[in-house]
Amino acid sequence: MATRLTLDTLPLGDRRLRRFVEFPWKLYRGDPCWVPPLRGELLGSRVLGIRGLLTSAHPYHRQAEVVHFLARRGRSVVGRVSAAVNHRYDAHHGTGTGFFGFFETVNDNHVTVALLDAAGEWLFRRGCTEMLGSGGYSTATHEPHQGILIDGFDTPPTVELTHNPPYYGKLLEDYGLHKAKDYYAYMIPVEQVPGDRTARVAQRARRKRTIETRPLSMSRLGEEVAQIVEVYNEAWKDNWGFLPLVDAEADAIAASLRLIADPTLLHFAYVDGELAAVLGALPDPYAVMRPWRGSLWNTDLIRGLRLLSMRRRIRKVRLMFFGIRPGYRRMGIDAVLYSELYANLQAHGYRYCEASMLLEDNALILLASRLMGGERYKTWRIFRGSLA
Repeated sequence: MATRLTLDTLPLGDRRLRRFVEFPWKLYRGDPCWVPPLRGELLGSRVLGIRGLLTSAHPYHRQAEVVHFLARRGRSVVGRVSAAVNHRYDAHHGTGTGFFGFFETVNDNHVTVALLDAAGEWLFRRGCTEMLGSGGYSTATHEPHQGILIDGFDTPPTVELTHNPPYYGKLLEDYGLHKAKDYYAYMIPVEQVPGDRTARVAQRARRKRTIETRPLSMSRLGEEVAQIVEVYNEAWKDNWGFLPLVDAEADAIAASLRLIADPTLLHFAYVDGELAAVLGALPDPYAVMRPWRGSLWNTDLIRGLRLLSMRRRIRKVRLMFFGIRPGYRRMGIDAVLYSELYANLQAHGYRYCEASMLLEDNALILLASRLMGGERYKTWRIFRGSLA
């Protein structure tokens, strides 16, 4: 007789959240493409000075209600999911949207049904009429680990992106969820970028108006991140799933940049002295943080030390944010920033640049990625389901 499926409900602060975090380490054992975040990013770490996302101390919970579900057969964990109501998201969009996230499961429809039923019922009791997922806690555009990977399983993810087994999409479709939106990733080999053509377009743009650029200043990181947030909140405001960044999230961005940023890859553009755009790429820490055999080598401390010792040898970057304020579009500023990024990638020995997460209907940025020599190689899907 099959062991009965049990579902545990885990609020913030529950000690069993460690099992929630550890389950993917078992599920993905032997998968060379899987790269997890540090455990401290979720559970917190005094040593690393991190307030974990799954702890009540994290600022995310000032604006949200969350719960976690763990599916077990006997003592063996077979699946997990979270449910979240982000009140700031609902206030901004005027919707009754709830979210499921941190979705991981063995290939079993019964486990999927139990997890998503529990998440959906919890959200319905809080007035939600639909649920989106999977994300971290939610699918707001700036949150990491967005979507279910539906193609591109043979290559590892870059920083803050997800990797999952190919069967996830079918499990969610069988449950009755459907596509809400797709995100793409383009891989751009630096040696194949048409640099001369981009430089010519940039030169024409500079002849028409005064466009000045400068790199990120690490000595004024707080002020610099404030400017990045200013551009982001204006440039992305009409995008699907957008939610304005707030101060606490800006602090988290600053902390992550301090560890890994290469200032030559983050540039601001000004037109007649006014801030017009920002482009930012980061060396990919996941390139040196893949799990190694043996639990000793996969502690947060060892993986962090590995990153610190090897970060200057990283040869792949992720283009994470690029925004032009509405009044400065179609001036060629994109070509100016792309041209400088290309030159710096070459000068510092980077070989690949991934542009992601790109909305499937953002025609201009998709065209720009192709013109830079990029090929689409991954797709993530956000799923939607009615709770009515």
